[in-house]
Amino acid sequence: MRVGVASHSFPSRPALRRELAARYPDVVFNETRRPLGGGDLISFLHGCGKAITGLEVLDEAVFTAVPELRVVSKYGVGLDMIDLDAARRHGVIVRWTPGVNSQAVAELTIAFMIALCRRILPLAVDVREGRWPHGGGRQLSSATIGIIGCGHVGKAVARLCRAFGAAVLAHDVVDYEDFYLAHGVRAAPLDALLREADIVTVHVPLDASTRNLIDARALALMKPSAFLINTARAGIVDEVALAAALDRGRLAGAAADVFATEPPVAPELLRLPTFLGTPHIGASTEEAALAMGRAAIAGLDAGSAAVDLTSNF
Repeated sequence: MRVGVASHSFPSRPALRRELAARYPDVVFNETRRPLGGGDLISFLHGCGKAITGLEVLDEAVFTAVPELRVVSKYGVGLDMIDLDAARRHGVIVRWTPGVNSQAVAELTIAFMIALCRRILPLAVDVREGRWPHGGGRQLSSATIGIIGCGHVGKAVARLCRAFGAAVLAHDVVDYEDFYLAHGVRAAPLDALLREADIVTVHVPLDASTRNLIDARALALMKPSAFLINTARAGIVDEVALAAALDRGRLAGAAADVFATEPPVAPELLRLPTFLGTPHIGASTEEAALAMGRAAIAGLDAGSAAVDLTSNF
């Protein structure tokens, strides 16, 4: 059976290419170094019974146009790109392994926290340009961290924050009482978390219930001295509202690894000195990339640790 690797980042790891080819001799790779979409994705997947996808949108049109596609294994953890209902209607199995990049994303989140608290980026610019300013920000250890979404990444962030000595609040639709008790985390309603936290970090999936979860109203609840971090999905935070809050001094700063358009084209956030952005690198460490790739390879076949998202419905 032919396997189509639509993910543009998977082929950049020679080890993953070798490991997949050892199991499936008939493999085609997306060598464009960009996500495929629309007709390009359909053309690429023609003749493939199985596929590994990353940022590609798999919807009704794709499943209709490629009826031979039977199995999709997700490279990465975000599922908002796949229409699971359409997959079920077309008899396509979608497999996904949660948590494979949680440590990498959590460590980037902590890096953002420290960079914002200690004003590392603007101070580094000052030094480069010959200035020698005073004032070194605040310590993460004395901050109250508000974690929105306490799944795999959120839990990893909570552990790291507690290691620094920070107080941690968490909000999630799932009750993680045992984890909270074991790690000294306090559960809080969303509005209370936004009001109390010195740093708010977002770790929920993007779906109808979380789109624009952090909007103008939510931002208005936060302290003017607070920071906002998003290493999850762009649509969770209203970028226009965030830019306005930063521009008016309603927030002390923000950082994001994800943008509504990638690469970002709107200058509103990027021009602000209190905003720090990175090019969607949260899961791009060598360790995480290999872990995600190997999980995606295993997910092509039944019996792996991958979750079958289209079963039992």
